[in-house]
Amino acid sequence: MAGSRKKTRRPSKSESDNSGSDGEESESGTYQGQKEIQATFEGRNPEGHDFHGIKQLLNQLFLKAHIDLSQMTDLLIAQHGVGSVLKQSYGDSDDEDEDVEMTEEGDVFGITSVVNLGSHKETPCIQQFYSLLEELCKKHADQATQANIQRILKEYRRVGFLINERFVNIPAQISVAMLNSLYDEIQRMKKKDASYEFEYYIMISKTCIPKDNKGDEVFSNDEEEIFSKNAEANFVFDVTSESDTAIGGKWMSDDRELVPHRRVLIFQSNKLKTIIDQITAFVHPNNV
Repeated sequence: MAGSRKKTRRPSKSESDNSGSDGEESESGTYQGQKEIQATFEGRNPEGHDFHGIKQLLNQLFLKAHIDLSQMTDLLIAQHGVGSVLKQSYGDSDDEDEDVEMTEEGDVFGITSVVNLGSHKETPCIQQFYSLLEELCKKHADQATQANIQRILKEYRRVGFLINERFVNIPAQISVAMLNSLYDEIQRMKKKDASYEFEYYIMISKTCIPKDNKGDEVFSNDEEEIFSKNAEANFVFDVTSESDTAIGGKWMSDDRELVPHRRVLIFQSNKLKTIIDQITAFVHPNNV
């Protein structure tokens, strides 16, 4: 039986998607560049068969950090009613049997969700998450940022770890529907469970910085620069020693070598809707 499908949850309709770009070769085998592949995606409820795909996406964020990502993946799947995985739409196939197989077993191209850190504060992977955050903050943040983050985590208990992760080169347009869906789901959930009345969100973004430090930081997910601009506290750290080219993000820009980093962001929960509106204006400027 096919997994449950979220109603009218299609972030992209016939989107030109470079994530599926293949190197095109001539008959002689000479590389001719990339070709665009048309694909339609939709958001779906995370289910058990999505485990490995979700874990792979979490690994893009955490790399070699000491966090039980299997346990965190289980938390995301068990959190019914909150969060979506991004999958290729069943409508891309004309074969009904292929539709069923794809919707149940298809690759996970992205996940947009939130981990309720307060509700799971005794869970080992969440304790590991906080230990990692504290370690990174002490090592990479300036004193003012350290003090601000420590204050936030001490004074506020209802904190969510917001995850907005997908394969490199899937366009930012997809994030609008995924983030709006998550926002609506959190609004519904907090009516039943007060622990979802988040006060702050923590987020980790994949970024790259030119090796010569001449140029701007590049966000792997373009829309996450808007999250960064709205953050109350943030810091960045180099992950060169932990990355490989398979999951490190963008490596070249205008013939410059880019060094992979991660940026930790903390922002007030009441800014989430404004951020989503700003992202909508960014990816759909003609509709605003």
